[in-house]
Amino acid sequence: MSALRFDERVYVVAGIGVPVEIDSVERAYALLDDWPLWRRNSAHAVALNACRAALTGEVDVETARATLAAFARRSNVLVDDGAAIPPSVYRPAANVVEMHP
Repeated sequence: MSALRFDERVYVVAGIGVPVEIDSVERAYALLDDWPLWRRNSAHAVALNACRAALTGEVDVETARATLAAFARRSNVLVDDGAAIPPSVYRPAANVVEMHP
């Protein structure tokens, strides 16, 4: 089990509108690193940098989580109540496939 797990998961809508569960810094970093260039903004840069810093121990895990949630909220991809999503509906971040226009 990863020592970089979030206390509380973050759920975001990615790809073709499928909710994705993010439960660790590693998954958050992977999601942000794969985020399409045309959809990136300053909140994305802050979240990506925070996750990178958490991976190296420069900031705590919950700071990275908070920046991910702020990015998702600002980008209108945050699912507010992840607990309401049945496990059969969401996918882990490793399976995220982004669709490009």
